[in-house]
Amino acid sequence: MRQAPLAVAILQMGAVVGALVVTLSSGASLSDEASFDRTSLRGVLLPEATLDRASLQEKYRRPAEIPFPEDNPYSKAKSHLGKLLFFDPILSGSQTRSCATCHNPSLSWGDGLPRAVGEKQEALALRAPTLLDVAWMPRPGWNGHFRDLEAVAFGPILSPGNMNMSEEKAVNERLSAIPGYVAAFEAAFGDKAITRRKIELALATFERTIVSGETAFDRWINGEESAISAAAQRGFDLFNGKARCSSCHSGWSFTDFSFHDIGTGKDNDIGRAKLFPNSVKLRYAFKTPTLRDVARRAPYMHDGSVPTLEAVIDLYDRGGVDRPSRSDRIFPLKLTGNEKSDLIAFLQTLSGSPEPYPVPVLPR
Repeated sequence: MRQAPLAVAILQMGAVVGALVVTLSSGASLSDEASFDRTSLRGVLLPEATLDRASLQEKYRRPAEIPFPEDNPYSKAKSHLGKLLFFDPILSGSQTRSCATCHNPSLSWGDGLPRAVGEKQEALALRAPTLLDVAWMPRPGWNGHFRDLEAVAFGPILSPGNMNMSEEKAVNERLSAIPGYVAAFEAAFGDKAITRRKIELALATFERTIVSGETAFDRWINGEESAISAAAQRGFDLFNGKARCSSCHSGWSFTDFSFHDIGTGKDNDIGRAKLFPNSVKLRYAFKTPTLRDVARRAPYMHDGSVPTLEAVIDLYDRGGVDRPSRSDRIFPLKLTGNEKSDLIAFLQTLSGSPEPYPVPVLPR
């Protein structure tokens, strides 16, 4: 992977980034719950009495650079083109919706709704996930059905219920008819031809620059002891100990990028089992989301069915739903009221200060 300088990320996003640590046990598969080695430190499963807080903090340092794939390296012109396309409703059938409709920078790159709403003003099957830190995410999608970030773009664009657009109309009738876009594609790719693949590459390049901002937690990790409260520090210990949150929400972005049944899926809402129908453990299993900006991103879960952080903790505390597909990492926790409050205090330290985000002037 090639890397983009931190200065580029700050210029693009006004964000500060630090060191990435995602710990995987040797030979472990991110797509199969049964492969989890319970003796490994994929998350830290020790009681608070044995925790070494300093060594734990090292696991949460932010990365210094954004990773870009070798077959789609970063360029300023390509990212700029992707930003134009991201905010332009020209890619929807009615020209009223854009990528930013569901991924609004003022709402932590989500939409704040239980489920995304499509062009027909009808709720879609899933909640719009945040795009924060997607550069580090393998297999995007709540059930991981996209092979990479480049493969995502035309999913919603072509979906009749979402943006309701055809590839032919998007490429040949709309974008190719606007001189400003022809020039932007030439600047990004060296020729004036507009193609689906170039749209995918440009959008993915821009989306990889969407990086979560520095938080009180990050300042604490970097040595500012007073950056978070004593309650939040106790919550951090619980997060990595008794509450077992870090067994899935690990690393600086607080996700193992894997899929687990935690008790929210039901009926035909079977998650990753759509791709692996014979897997018992992947039935009702959905992607572990990042916890960056989590206090600002209610409601929660893939279907928006859990309204508050308090309700999320209650779900985990009671052990989800006892069924064959339930993750081996989910079971009753017996947290006290004070422990739940400390966890909330910690989770609230993971949100950055909202800042205005400039929307580009669109070619016409």
